[in-house]
Amino acid sequence: MTDRPDPDRLLSRIHHEEARSNRAKLKVFFGFAPGVGKTYAMLQSARRLRDDGVDVAIGYVETHGRADTAALADAIETLPRRRTDYRFTVLDDFDLEAALTRSPKVLLVDELPHTNAPGGRHAKRWQDVLDLLEAGIDVHTTFNVQHLESLNDVVAQITGVQVRETVPDSVLDRADEIELVDISIEELLTRMREGKIYGLEQAKRAADKFFTYGNLLALRELALRRVADRIDAEVRTYRETNAITDAWSTNERLLVAVGPAPGSARLVRATKRMATRLKATWVASYVELPAVKPLSDANRGRLETNLALAETLGAEIVRLTGARVSEALLDYARKHDVTRLIIGKPTHSRLKDLLRGSLLDEVVRGSGDRDVLVTSGEDENAPPVEPHSKIVAAGAPRWPGVVAGLVLVALATIVGHFGRALFNPADFVILYMLAVMLTAARFSRTASLTASLASVFAYDFFFVPPFLTLNFADARHLLTFTMLFVVGATISTLTIRIRRQEQDARTREERTAGLYVLTRELATADTRDEVARVVMSRLASAFHRKVAVLFPAGGDLQSASRDLTFGPQELAVARWTLDHGRPAGVGTDTLPGAQIVCIPMISDVPRGVIAMEVGAPLTTEQRSFVDVIARQAAVVVERHALADEARSAAIRARTEELRSDLLSTVSHDLRTPLAVITGAATTLRDAKGLTIEDHVSLYDSICDEATRMERLITNLLEMTRLETGVEVKRDWIPVEELVGSGAAQVDLRGRDLRVAIADDVPMVAVDAVLFPQAFVNLFENAVKYTPAGTPIDVSARVSDGRETVIVEVSDRGSGFAAADGEPSRLFDKFVRGDQKTVAGVGLGLAIVRGIVEAHGGELTAENRRGGGALFRLSIPLTGEPPAVPTDERPL
Repeated sequence: MTDRPDPDRLLSRIHHEEARSNRAKLKVFFGFAPGVGKTYAMLQSARRLRDDGVDVAIGYVETHGRADTAALADAIETLPRRRTDYRFTVLDDFDLEAALTRSPKVLLVDELPHTNAPGGRHAKRWQDVLDLLEAGIDVHTTFNVQHLESLNDVVAQITGVQVRETVPDSVLDRADEIELVDISIEELLTRMREGKIYGLEQAKRAADKFFTYGNLLALRELALRRVADRIDAEVRTYRETNAITDAWSTNERLLVAVGPAPGSARLVRATKRMATRLKATWVASYVELPAVKPLSDANRGRLETNLALAETLGAEIVRLTGARVSEALLDYARKHDVTRLIIGKPTHSRLKDLLRGSLLDEVVRGSGDRDVLVTSGEDENAPPVEPHSKIVAAGAPRWPGVVAGLVLVALATIVGHFGRALFNPADFVILYMLAVMLTAARFSRTASLTASLASVFAYDFFFVPPFLTLNFADARHLLTFTMLFVVGATISTLTIRIRRQEQDARTREERTAGLYVLTRELATADTRDEVARVVMSRLASAFHRKVAVLFPAGGDLQSASRDLTFGPQELAVARWTLDHGRPAGVGTDTLPGAQIVCIPMISDVPRGVIAMEVGAPLTTEQRSFVDVIARQAAVVVERHALADEARSAAIRARTEELRSDLLSTVSHDLRTPLAVITGAATTLRDAKGLTIEDHVSLYDSICDEATRMERLITNLLEMTRLETGVEVKRDWIPVEELVGSGAAQVDLRGRDLRVAIADDVPMVAVDAVLFPQAFVNLFENAVKYTPAGTPIDVSARVSDGRETVIVEVSDRGSGFAAADGEPSRLFDKFVRGDQKTVAGVGLGLAIVRGIVEAHGGELTAENRRGGGALFRLSIPLTGEPPAVPTDERPL
């Protein structure tokens, strides 16, 4: 074996350390009891940081009236507290918003387990601390070992005091540094008696209950062990990273069976402590048996509480289904490499084990080389576990099934009576079994058992001599009666079990099918609004609640639902969920007073929020279902975001390319007229002896080149306007007027404009200012590319289906050369047919196409028969145009 560390693990450790170094730091001053000096040590550390130039502030420090502690606190900036009126008193509490606004480098927040006053963002102060850390603020805080969630029941057992304010173990695990503040028990008791911890009267009561020598000794051991475990983990990490020795990891994995019993909470905490000591991952599982009646509402709620506790303590939650609890647990253990199974000590009678089998015995016998640990989960102060729900098959009442079973037994009796001559005595038993099976297949266990018992009496009364009495002459009939009842009961049990398994399979199939349909619909969703519609539809139908999906939009949240309204508090819940990526609202510890519950849609970052109206709290299974939908939707939204980014990048690249083309193309066409204007103006200024004709010629050159520059700039502005989306203001205008308006703005330089418009051409709905520019550019293009003296022809007609007006502009120039490629390519920006001999930047035809397409039309080009170019404009006819009298057509 080599001493070299595993490269992948080393790289993972480096990445982990980099992530830790970049995040805000949490330092915990940890003690075993009040009065050991945690707050004082925290303030001393803060003073040293302040002296070193670090920005330190006090968010909340409780001095408990101790002068030395107050003196230290007075030397450090203290943020204002939040004042709350509560039950005729004013409470001073930590102000999270003020701390986030001030945002010091290091913030002191005393008493981490404290419960916040009403009206705050969170129920617990440790949740405020997590927000501060996420905001990039280093936090120093204090708390004692008895407030640690996984040790809550141990502390209660040792001290007899149930600590109500607890901190999840994950918060302590998140700490970057833990400083143990420790003094001897004798010194602590001396300080207690001197009134340095509590007032003398309160100190006397505390010394009689909590502050006993034995209690403090045990609490000190717990604190030392917890810190020692932390140090041991750091030592192991250091040795592994630096390959000091051949460290061996056992890679333990624990599985604890959780149920609705109140003692399961104790079992969960014990497993958490064991997992912490073993550095192991652990799983909390509940096994659902299809053959067993559903849990009552109370038991279901208790089960969800126990599973939620396990999840809070860091467990992975799994729900198993099987015919027997032991089989499901062992099968999961084998498939997932579980090394230890933790089961609660049985508290029921041995008779139940004899009748139904012992879970403990079955697990031990089937565990193989896995350890099985049995832990006491009994809680004497816990309420008793209620029996299973008496609700049968979607709440159907019991008595109709009983009546139906009795009717089936009566029918079997009637059939047997009229077929007495045809049936053997054994056939009557089969008839009654058939009645029991039909009852079990449709109704409850009570109905089928009643039918079984009624079958025994009916068989004895009608078909066993002496008839019409419950007496029987042959003792062997007693065995027949017993077997009839037992077989009937067994058949009913098996039938009901199969029916429940079928219902369970159908439920899972519907859930799977729903997820499949959801995935398919999300895959075809093209926009965020479509994603929101799919999610809202699926969740609303699954939970029968109003659902909304919110997406960030310009610093705010935009809801995609009109059914669910959002007040300021609800928007605050949604905003907090989006910012922190954690659920908030009803059923959570964050803003629980809101009227909604919000679940984040997270992929790489939070992409949105799913909000659901108030109803019954979501079970763990329902929460998992919502989380799956949220993750699927987030992935799709992320895909859309990436696609948008890709399109934006492509547009930016194209824009940069166009800018380069524009600069390279326009610079020449701007320099040429500027050079002519500058040269003519210089000549007019400096030259002497110029004739009047020379002056006129130079002035004409200046005017011509200025007009050329103006036209170039106009085209650039027009192209920009078209690309940014121009608003078309339509009016009914004759085609002749459009052609005439365009021709009036162009110097045709001696070329004839021949217009031929059919008599049935109606007016067209176009922009009276914008559309003539299309003809302006077409005429200018013809002037550039045709010899002087050649005509320009314009014709107009209505298409065969009278859907469009077709206007053709043609000339007798050189047409489109093969080297130019497809004629439609000339409609692109900065493309010219002959760049060597013709001035321009290649925007004219692009502007024509932009104008025509803005009106919903189409522009095509082709070579004209006999030579020249032909441009065809198709203008759609929308609505019914007014008629134009022939004598009013412009000439």
